[in-house]
Amino acid sequence: MSANFSAMLLRMKTINLLFLLALSITVHAQSVSTRLTNAFSQFEQDPQMVNGIASLYVVEAKSGKVVFERNGKIGLAPASTQKIITSVTAYELLGKEFRYKTEVGYTGTISNGALNGTLLIRPSGDPTLGSWRWTGTKEEEVLKRIGDAVQKWGIKQYNGIAIDVEGWNSESIPDGWIWGDIGNYYGAGAEALNWHENQYDVQLRSGAAIGSPVSIVATKPQLYQYHLRSELKAAAKGTGDNAYIYFAPGADGVIRGTIPVDEKSFTISGAMPSPKLQFASALEKALTERGIKKNESGSVFVESEAGNVQFIHIEYSPSLDSIIYWFNKKSINLYGEALIKTIAYQKKSKGDTEEGISILKDFWKGKAVPVTELNMVDGSGLSPANRVTTKAQVTILQYAQKQPWYQGFYYALPEFNGMKMKSGTIGNVKGFAGYHTSKEGVTYIYSFLVNNYNGSATALVQKMYKVLDHLK
Repeated sequence: MSANFSAMLLRMKTINLLFLLALSITVHAQSVSTRLTNAFSQFEQDPQMVNGIASLYVVEAKSGKVVFERNGKIGLAPASTQKIITSVTAYELLGKEFRYKTEVGYTGTISNGALNGTLLIRPSGDPTLGSWRWTGTKEEEVLKRIGDAVQKWGIKQYNGIAIDVEGWNSESIPDGWIWGDIGNYYGAGAEALNWHENQYDVQLRSGAAIGSPVSIVATKPQLYQYHLRSELKAAAKGTGDNAYIYFAPGADGVIRGTIPVDEKSFTISGAMPSPKLQFASALEKALTERGIKKNESGSVFVESEAGNVQFIHIEYSPSLDSIIYWFNKKSINLYGEALIKTIAYQKKSKGDTEEGISILKDFWKGKAVPVTELNMVDGSGLSPANRVTTKAQVTILQYAQKQPWYQGFYYALPEFNGMKMKSGTIGNVKGFAGYHTSKEGVTYIYSFLVNNYNGSATALVQKMYKVLDHLK
Protein backbone atom coordinates (compact mmCIF):
# COMPACT_ATOMS: atom_id res chain seq x y z
CA MET A 1 0.00 0.00 0.00
CA SER A 2 1.43 3.34 -1.04
CA ALA A 3 2.07 6.14 1.46
CA ASN A 4 -0.31 8.41 -0.50
CA PHE A 5 -3.14 5.85 -0.37
CA SER A 6 -2.62 5.35 3.41
CA ALA A 7 -2.73 9.08 3.97
CA MET A 8 -5.93 9.31 1.94
CA LEU A 9 -7.56 6.56 4.02
CA LEU A 10 -6.52 8.33 7.23
CA ARG A 11 -8.03 11.60 6.00
CA MET A 12 -11.26 9.82 5.06
CA LYS A 13 -11.47 8.20 8.49
CA THR A 14 -10.86 11.57 10.17
CA ILE A 15 -13.54 13.24 8.05
CA ASN A 16 -15.99 10.43 8.84
CA LEU A 17 -15.27 10.69 12.56
CA LEU A 18 -15.76 14.44 12.51
CA PHE A 19 -18.99 14.01 10.54
CA LEU A 20 -20.29 11.42 13.00
CA LEU A 21 -19.32 13.64 15.93
CA ALA A 22 -21.11 16.62 14.40
CA LEU A 23 -24.13 14.43 13.62
CA SER A 24 -24.14 13.10 17.18
CA ILE A 25 -24.03 16.63 18.63
CA THR A 26 -26.84 17.75 16.28
CA VAL A 27 -29.02 14.77 17.20
CA HIS A 28 -28.29 15.33 20.89
CA ALA A 29 -29.20 19.02 20.60
CA GLN A 30 -32.43 18.11 18.86
CA SER A 31 -33.16 15.62 21.59
CA VAL A 32 -32.46 18.21 24.32
CA SER A 33 -34.65 20.73 22.52
CA THR A 34 -37.51 18.24 22.31
CA ARG A 35 -37.18 17.23 25.95
CA LEU A 36 -37.07 20.86 27.08
CA THR A 37 -40.16 21.65 25.00
CA ASN A 38 -42.12 18.87 26.66
CA ALA A 39 -40.80 19.60 30.16
CA PHE A 40 -41.44 23.34 29.92
CA SER A 41 -44.94 22.81 28.59
CA GLN A 42 -45.68 20.59 31.58
CA PHE A 43 -44.13 23.19 33.91
CA GLU A 44 -46.35 25.97 32.50
CA GLN A 45 -49.43 23.84 33.12
CA ASP A 46 -48.55 23.21 36.76
CA PRO A 47 -51.10 24.58 39.28
CA GLN A 48 -48.38 26.79 40.78
CA MET A 49 -48.21 28.63 37.46
CA VAL A 50 -51.93 29.24 36.93
CA ASN A 51 -51.42 33.00 37.34
CA GLY A 52 -47.68 33.07 36.74
CA ILE A 53 -45.32 33.54 33.83
CA ALA A 54 -42.06 31.76 33.08
CA SER A 55 -39.24 32.38 30.63
CA LEU A 56 -36.46 29.99 29.62
CA TYR A 57 -33.67 30.69 27.13
CA VAL A 58 -30.97 28.09 26.38
CA VAL A 59 -28.08 28.16 23.90
CA GLU A 60 -25.14 25.92 23.07
CA ALA A 61 -22.05 27.70 24.33
CA LYS A 62 -19.76 26.74 21.47
CA SER A 63 -22.02 27.41 18.49
CA GLY A 64 -24.37 29.98 20.02
CA LYS A 65 -27.28 27.98 18.60
CA VAL A 66 -30.58 28.50 20.41
CA VAL A 67 -31.63 25.15 21.87
CA PHE A 68 -34.84 26.34 23.49
CA GLU A 69 -36.65 29.67 23.90
CA ARG A 70 -39.91 30.60 25.56
CA ASN A 71 -40.79 34.20 26.43
CA GLY A 72 -37.12 35.05 25.95
CA LYS A 73 -37.81 38.72 25.15
CA ILE A 74 -40.35 39.31 27.90
CA GLY A 75 -38.98 41.44 30.74
CA LEU A 76 -39.38 39.75 34.11
CA ALA A 77 -38.20 40.51 37.63
CA PRO A 78 -34.88 38.62 37.85
CA ALA A 79 -34.21 38.90 41.61
CA SER A 80 -30.54 38.12 42.36
CA THR A 81 -29.84 36.57 38.95
CA GLN A 82 -29.42 40.25 38.01
CA LYS A 83 -26.10 40.13 39.87
CA ILE A 84 -24.54 38.37 36.87
CA ILE A 85 -25.23 41.49 34.78
CA THR A 86 -23.63 43.78 37.36
CA SER A 87 -20.67 41.41 37.81
CA VAL A 88 -19.82 41.09 34.14
CA THR A 89 -20.21 44.85 33.60
CA ALA A 90 -17.92 45.59 36.56
CA TYR A 91 -15.27 43.21 35.23
CA GLU A 92 -15.34 45.00 31.90
CA LEU A 93 -15.58 48.62 33.05
CA LEU A 94 -13.50 48.51 36.25
CA GLY A 95 -11.10 45.64 35.56
CA LYS A 96 -10.29 42.41 37.35
CA GLU A 97 -7.55 44.03 39.48
CA PHE A 98 -9.51 47.14 40.43
CA ARG A 99 -9.20 48.05 44.13
CA TYR A 100 -11.06 50.62 46.15
CA LYS A 101 -9.03 52.99 48.26
CA THR A 102 -9.97 54.88 51.42
CA GLU A 103 -7.60 57.77 52.12
CA VAL A 104 -6.90 59.06 55.63
CA GLY A 105 -5.45 62.51 56.27
CA TYR A 106 -5.86 65.70 58.24
CA THR A 107 -6.63 69.37 57.74
CA GLY A 108 -4.85 72.19 59.57
CA THR A 109 -1.48 71.93 61.29
CA ILE A 110 0.02 69.95 64.16
CA SER A 111 1.65 71.75 67.09
CA ASN A 112 2.97 69.83 70.11
CA GLY A 113 0.72 66.90 69.26
CA ALA A 114 -2.40 69.06 68.93
CA LEU A 115 -4.09 69.13 65.53
CA ASN A 116 -5.97 72.38 65.03
CA GLY A 117 -8.02 70.75 62.30
CA THR A 118 -9.89 67.53 61.66
CA LEU A 119 -8.95 64.00 60.76
CA LEU A 120 -10.32 63.52 57.25
CA ILE A 121 -11.47 60.37 55.50
CA ARG A 122 -11.88 60.34 51.72
CA PRO A 123 -13.78 57.15 50.84
CA SER A 124 -14.39 55.67 47.39
CA GLY A 125 -17.47 53.53 48.00
CA ASP A 126 -15.56 50.45 49.22
CA PRO A 127 -18.15 47.87 50.37
CA THR A 128 -15.45 45.71 52.01
CA LEU A 129 -14.13 48.25 54.55
CA GLY A 130 -14.51 46.58 57.95
CA SER A 131 -15.83 43.34 56.43
CA TRP A 132 -15.21 40.07 58.26
CA ARG A 133 -14.76 38.10 54.99
CA TRP A 134 -11.04 38.87 54.58
CA THR A 135 -8.43 39.00 57.33
CA GLY A 136 -7.11 42.37 56.18
CA THR A 137 -10.49 44.08 55.95
CA LYS A 138 -11.72 43.20 59.44
CA GLU A 139 -12.87 46.11 61.58
CA GLU A 140 -10.11 45.76 64.16
CA GLU A 141 -7.41 45.52 61.48
CA VAL A 142 -8.57 48.66 59.68
CA LEU A 143 -8.83 50.67 62.90
CA LYS A 144 -5.37 49.48 63.98
CA ARG A 145 -3.72 50.61 60.75
CA ILE A 146 -5.42 53.99 60.85
CA GLY A 147 -4.50 54.38 64.52
CA ASP A 148 -0.88 53.51 63.76
CA ALA A 149 -0.77 56.15 61.02
CA VAL A 150 -2.27 58.87 63.23
CA GLN A 151 0.15 57.98 66.02
CA LYS A 152 3.11 57.96 63.65
CA TRP A 153 2.35 61.57 62.70
CA GLY A 154 2.44 62.56 66.38
CA ILE A 155 -1.23 63.52 66.64
CA LYS A 156 -2.52 63.30 70.21
CA GLN A 157 -5.51 65.60 69.95
CA TYR A 158 -7.85 66.54 67.09
CA ASN A 159 -10.98 68.60 66.47
CA GLY A 160 -13.19 65.87 65.02
CA ILE A 161 -13.58 63.54 62.06
CA ALA A 162 -14.63 64.74 58.61
CA ILE A 163 -15.75 62.44 55.79
CA ASP A 164 -15.37 63.77 52.25
CA VAL A 165 -18.43 62.64 50.26
CA GLU A 166 -17.97 64.97 47.29
CA GLY A 167 -19.38 63.43 44.12
CA TRP A 168 -21.51 60.82 45.87
CA ASN A 169 -25.30 60.76 45.91
CA SER A 170 -26.46 61.04 49.51
CA GLU A 171 -29.36 58.65 48.87
CA SER A 172 -28.14 55.18 49.81
CA ILE A 173 -31.32 53.25 48.98
CA PRO A 174 -32.16 52.79 45.28
CA ASP A 175 -35.63 53.61 44.00
CA GLY A 176 -37.92 50.60 44.07
CA TRP A 177 -36.72 48.93 47.28
CA ILE A 178 -39.58 48.08 49.61
CA TRP A 179 -40.12 49.18 53.20
CA GLY A 180 -40.01 45.63 54.53
CA ASP A 181 -36.45 45.11 53.21
CA ILE A 182 -34.48 48.25 53.92
CA GLY A 183 -34.05 47.88 57.69
CA ASN A 184 -32.73 44.33 57.39
CA TYR A 185 -29.19 43.26 56.51
CA TYR A 186 -30.05 42.32 52.91
CA GLY A 187 -31.52 45.81 52.45
CA ALA A 188 -28.30 47.69 53.25
CA GLY A 189 -27.76 50.42 50.67
CA ALA A 190 -24.38 51.68 49.47
CA GLU A 191 -22.80 55.00 50.45
CA ALA A 192 -19.52 56.80 49.82
CA LEU A 193 -18.28 55.20 53.04
CA ASN A 194 -19.50 51.72 53.94
CA TRP A 195 -18.53 50.00 57.17
CA HIS A 196 -18.79 46.38 58.38
CA GLU A 197 -20.90 45.71 55.26
CA ASN A 198 -23.37 48.23 56.75
CA GLN A 199 -24.61 45.37 58.91
CA TYR A 200 -25.07 44.77 62.62
CA ASP A 201 -26.40 41.81 64.61
CA VAL A 202 -29.13 41.94 67.25
CA GLN A 203 -29.14 39.38 70.05
CA LEU A 204 -32.67 38.56 71.25
CA ARG A 205 -34.12 36.64 74.20
CA SER A 206 -37.61 35.13 74.29
CA GLY A 207 -39.63 33.77 77.18
CA ALA A 208 -41.34 30.42 77.71
CA ALA A 209 -44.90 31.51 76.88
CA ILE A 210 -46.27 31.92 73.36
CA GLY A 211 -47.17 35.57 72.86
CA SER A 212 -44.81 36.85 75.55
CA PRO A 213 -42.54 39.85 74.77
CA VAL A 214 -39.07 39.36 73.28
CA SER A 215 -36.25 41.49 74.66
CA ILE A 216 -33.14 42.94 73.00
CA VAL A 217 -29.96 41.80 74.76
CA ALA A 218 -27.31 43.60 72.69
CA THR A 219 -26.24 44.75 69.24
CA LYS A 220 -22.89 43.91 67.67
CA PRO A 221 -21.20 46.11 66.74
CA GLN A 222 -22.65 48.69 69.11
CA LEU A 223 -25.13 51.09 67.48
CA TYR A 224 -24.07 54.69 68.08
CA GLN A 225 -26.71 57.40 68.58
CA TYR A 226 -29.50 55.12 67.34
CA HIS A 227 -31.77 52.91 69.39
CA LEU A 228 -33.90 49.85 68.77
CA ARG A 229 -37.04 48.78 70.54
CA SER A 230 -38.68 45.38 70.35
CA GLU A 231 -42.32 44.75 69.51
CA LEU A 232 -41.53 41.09 68.95
CA LYS A 233 -43.56 38.25 70.40
CA ALA A 234 -42.57 34.68 71.14
CA ALA A 235 -44.07 32.05 68.83
CA ALA A 236 -44.17 28.26 68.92
CA LYS A 237 -40.97 26.24 68.75
CA GLY A 238 -39.75 25.58 65.24
CA THR A 239 -41.38 28.67 63.71
CA GLY A 240 -37.96 30.18 62.98
CA ASP A 241 -36.95 33.75 62.24
CA ASN A 242 -39.96 35.92 61.41
CA ALA A 243 -38.45 39.10 62.82
CA TYR A 244 -38.11 42.25 60.70
CA ILE A 245 -36.34 45.51 61.51
CA TYR A 246 -37.83 48.85 60.47
CA PHE A 247 -35.69 52.00 60.56
CA ALA A 248 -37.39 55.17 59.35
CA PRO A 249 -34.89 57.86 58.21
CA GLY A 250 -33.71 59.90 61.18
CA ALA A 251 -35.73 57.87 63.68
CA ASP A 252 -35.13 55.02 66.09
CA GLY A 253 -35.79 51.48 64.92
CA VAL A 254 -38.39 48.90 65.80
CA ILE A 255 -38.34 45.11 65.44
CA ARG A 256 -41.67 43.44 64.67
CA GLY A 257 -42.73 39.85 64.15
CA THR A 258 -41.87 36.67 66.04
CA ILE A 259 -39.08 34.34 67.09
CA PRO A 260 -39.53 30.94 68.78
CA VAL A 261 -40.05 30.58 72.53
CA ASP A 262 -37.22 29.72 74.93
CA GLU A 263 -34.44 31.36 72.91
CA LYS A 264 -31.64 32.74 75.08
CA SER A 265 -29.47 34.13 72.29
CA PHE A 266 -31.37 34.37 69.00
CA THR A 267 -29.56 36.52 66.42
CA ILE A 268 -30.96 38.53 63.52
CA SER A 269 -29.12 41.08 61.38
CA GLY A 270 -30.01 44.61 60.37
CA ALA A 271 -28.81 47.39 58.08
CA MET A 272 -26.92 50.23 59.78
CA PRO A 273 -28.94 53.46 59.67
CA SER A 274 -25.71 55.50 59.31
CA PRO A 275 -22.51 53.65 58.31
CA LYS A 276 -20.53 56.91 58.39
CA LEU A 277 -21.53 57.55 62.00
CA GLN A 278 -20.73 53.94 62.92
CA PHE A 279 -17.27 54.16 61.35
CA ALA A 280 -16.43 57.56 62.85
CA SER A 281 -17.62 56.50 66.32
CA ALA A 282 -15.63 53.26 66.14
CA LEU A 283 -12.54 55.19 65.01
CA GLU A 284 -12.94 57.76 67.79
CA LYS A 285 -13.17 54.95 70.36
CA ALA A 286 -10.09 53.18 68.93
CA LEU A 287 -8.07 56.41 69.00
CA THR A 288 -9.19 57.21 72.55
CA GLU A 289 -7.89 53.81 73.66
CA ARG A 290 -4.49 54.91 72.29
CA GLY A 291 -4.63 58.19 74.22
CA ILE A 292 -5.51 60.19 71.10
CA LYS A 293 -8.48 62.33 72.06
CA LYS A 294 -11.08 64.40 70.28
CA ASN A 295 -11.62 67.92 71.59
CA GLU A 296 -14.85 68.16 73.55
CA SER A 297 -16.18 70.76 71.13
CA GLY A 298 -15.34 68.59 68.11
CA SER A 299 -17.91 66.59 66.13
CA VAL A 300 -17.93 62.80 65.91
CA PHE A 301 -18.10 63.36 62.18
CA VAL A 302 -19.19 65.89 59.60
CA GLU A 303 -19.64 65.49 55.87
CA SER A 304 -17.16 67.75 54.14
CA GLU A 305 -15.26 68.43 50.96
CA ALA A 306 -11.57 67.71 51.30
CA GLY A 307 -9.98 71.13 50.79
CA ASN A 308 -6.29 71.32 51.72
CA VAL A 309 -5.42 67.91 53.19
CA GLN A 310 -2.24 66.12 54.19
CA PHE A 311 -2.87 62.43 53.53
CA ILE A 312 -1.11 59.98 55.83
CA HIS A 313 -2.56 56.54 55.05
CA ILE A 314 -4.48 54.58 52.40
CA GLU A 315 -6.68 51.53 52.96
CA TYR A 316 -6.95 49.29 49.87
CA SER A 317 -9.75 46.81 49.28
CA PRO A 318 -9.30 43.27 47.95
CA SER A 319 -9.29 43.04 44.16
CA LEU A 320 -12.52 43.19 42.17
CA ASP A 321 -12.13 39.50 41.31
CA SER A 322 -12.23 38.64 45.01
CA ILE A 323 -15.13 41.02 45.68
CA ILE A 324 -17.21 39.45 42.92
CA TYR A 325 -16.50 36.01 44.38
CA TRP A 326 -18.35 36.94 47.59
CA PHE A 327 -20.89 39.07 45.72
CA ASN A 328 -22.18 36.03 43.86
CA LYS A 329 -21.40 33.24 46.32
CA LYS A 330 -23.27 34.91 49.18
CA SER A 331 -25.50 37.17 47.07
CA ILE A 332 -24.52 40.36 48.96
CA ASN A 333 -26.85 43.13 47.80
CA LEU A 334 -24.61 45.87 49.21
CA TYR A 335 -21.80 44.84 46.83
CA GLY A 336 -24.08 45.16 43.81
CA GLU A 337 -25.22 48.63 44.81
CA ALA A 338 -21.64 49.70 45.53
CA LEU A 339 -20.42 48.40 42.15
CA ILE A 340 -23.12 50.25 40.20
CA LYS A 341 -22.31 53.52 41.99
CA THR A 342 -18.57 52.88 41.57
CA ILE A 343 -18.93 52.44 37.82
CA ALA A 344 -20.64 55.84 37.71
CA TYR A 345 -18.04 57.45 39.97
CA GLN A 346 -15.09 56.06 38.02
CA LYS A 347 -16.53 56.98 34.63
CA LYS A 348 -18.43 60.20 35.37
CA SER A 349 -17.16 61.32 38.84
CA LYS A 350 -20.69 60.87 40.13
CA GLY A 351 -21.46 58.04 42.56
CA ASP A 352 -25.10 57.63 41.59
CA THR A 353 -27.21 54.53 40.92
CA GLU A 354 -29.14 55.93 37.95
CA GLU A 355 -25.92 57.14 36.32
CA GLY A 356 -24.30 53.75 36.83
CA ILE A 357 -27.24 51.91 35.27
CA SER A 358 -27.21 54.32 32.32
CA ILE A 359 -23.52 53.53 31.73
CA LEU A 360 -24.25 49.80 32.05
CA LYS A 361 -27.04 49.99 29.46
CA ASP A 362 -24.87 51.97 27.04
CA PHE A 363 -22.12 49.37 27.34
CA TRP A 364 -24.42 46.47 26.54
CA LYS A 365 -26.16 48.39 23.78
CA GLY A 366 -22.76 48.37 22.10
CA LYS A 367 -22.73 44.58 22.48
CA ALA A 368 -26.13 44.15 20.76
CA VAL A 369 -28.21 43.89 23.95
CA PRO A 370 -31.20 46.25 23.56
CA VAL A 371 -31.65 48.69 26.43
CA THR A 372 -35.32 47.67 26.53
CA GLU A 373 -34.20 44.22 27.72
CA LEU A 374 -32.30 45.70 30.69
CA ASN A 375 -34.94 47.69 32.54
CA MET A 376 -32.97 47.91 35.80
CA VAL A 377 -33.32 50.18 38.84
CA ASP A 378 -30.57 48.73 41.05
CA GLY A 379 -27.41 46.63 40.92
CA SER A 380 -28.43 43.71 43.10
CA GLY A 381 -31.88 42.68 41.87
CA LEU A 382 -33.55 43.31 45.24
CA SER A 383 -36.14 45.68 43.78
CA PRO A 384 -39.29 44.02 42.42
CA ALA A 385 -39.37 46.85 39.84
CA ASN A 386 -36.46 45.38 37.82
CA ARG A 387 -37.35 43.82 34.48
CA VAL A 388 -34.78 41.97 32.35
CA THR A 389 -35.07 39.26 29.74
CA THR A 390 -33.64 35.77 29.81
CA LYS A 391 -32.26 36.39 26.32
CA ALA A 392 -30.25 39.37 27.61
CA GLN A 393 -28.91 37.37 30.54
CA VAL A 394 -27.79 34.52 28.30
CA THR A 395 -26.16 36.95 25.86
CA ILE A 396 -24.19 38.48 28.75
CA LEU A 397 -23.18 35.03 30.03
CA GLN A 398 -22.02 34.14 26.49
CA TYR A 399 -19.93 37.29 26.39
CA ALA A 400 -18.38 36.53 29.79
CA GLN A 401 -17.26 33.08 28.66
CA LYS A 402 -14.98 34.62 26.03
CA GLN A 403 -13.21 37.05 28.37
CA PRO A 404 -9.81 36.56 30.08
CA TRP A 405 -11.37 37.00 33.55
CA TYR A 406 -14.02 34.31 32.93
CA GLN A 407 -12.55 31.68 35.26
CA GLY A 408 -12.90 33.97 38.27
CA PHE A 409 -16.48 34.78 37.32
CA TYR A 410 -17.36 31.12 36.77
CA TYR A 411 -15.73 30.08 40.05
CA ALA A 412 -17.85 32.64 41.91
CA LEU A 413 -21.12 31.11 40.73
CA PRO A 414 -22.77 28.93 43.39
CA GLU A 415 -23.78 25.35 42.67
CA PHE A 416 -27.40 24.25 42.82
CA ASN A 417 -28.81 20.95 41.57
CA GLY A 418 -25.30 19.99 40.44
CA MET A 419 -25.16 23.03 38.12
CA LYS A 420 -23.11 26.25 38.24
CA MET A 421 -25.67 29.03 38.37
CA LYS A 422 -26.74 32.17 40.16
CA SER A 423 -30.08 31.92 41.91
CA GLY A 424 -32.55 34.69 42.61
CA THR A 425 -35.39 34.97 45.11
CA ILE A 426 -37.76 37.79 46.06
CA GLY A 427 -41.52 37.72 46.69
CA ASN A 428 -43.14 35.31 44.21
CA VAL A 429 -40.04 35.44 42.00
CA LYS A 430 -37.52 32.66 41.40
CA GLY A 431 -34.69 32.43 38.91
CA PHE A 432 -31.56 30.55 37.87
CA ALA A 433 -28.94 31.55 35.30
CA GLY A 434 -25.60 29.96 34.50
CA TYR A 435 -23.68 27.23 32.73
CA HIS A 436 -23.80 23.44 32.57
CA THR A 437 -21.83 20.83 30.63
CA SER A 438 -23.80 17.67 29.82
CA LYS A 439 -22.49 14.13 30.12
CA GLU A 440 -22.02 14.24 26.33
CA GLY A 441 -19.64 17.17 26.76
CA VAL A 442 -21.95 19.89 25.41
CA THR A 443 -21.91 23.14 27.42
CA TYR A 444 -25.18 25.05 27.69
CA ILE A 445 -25.84 28.61 28.82
CA TYR A 446 -29.29 29.31 30.21
CA SER A 447 -31.56 31.66 32.12
CA PHE A 448 -34.82 30.53 33.72
CA LEU A 449 -37.09 33.11 35.39
CA VAL A 450 -40.48 32.63 37.02
CA ASN A 451 -42.72 35.46 38.21
CA ASN A 452 -46.00 35.49 40.15
CA TYR A 453 -46.10 31.79 40.99
CA ASN A 454 -48.23 30.66 43.89
CA GLY A 455 -47.64 28.21 46.69
CA SER A 456 -44.38 26.90 48.10
CA ALA A 457 -41.07 28.26 46.78
CA THR A 458 -39.39 24.97 47.70
CA ALA A 459 -41.87 22.99 45.61
CA LEU A 460 -41.47 25.36 42.65
CA VAL A 461 -37.68 25.12 42.74
CA GLN A 462 -37.82 21.33 42.51
CA LYS A 463 -40.06 21.65 39.44
CA MET A 464 -37.62 24.13 37.88
CA TYR A 465 -34.78 21.68 38.55
CA LYS A 466 -36.71 18.96 36.68
CA VAL A 467 -36.79 21.18 33.60
CA LEU A 468 -33.08 22.05 33.87
CA ASP A 469 -32.19 18.40 34.42
CA HIS A 470 -32.71 17.89 30.69
CA LEU A 471 -29.44 19.78 30.12
CA LYS A 472 -27.55 17.09 31.98
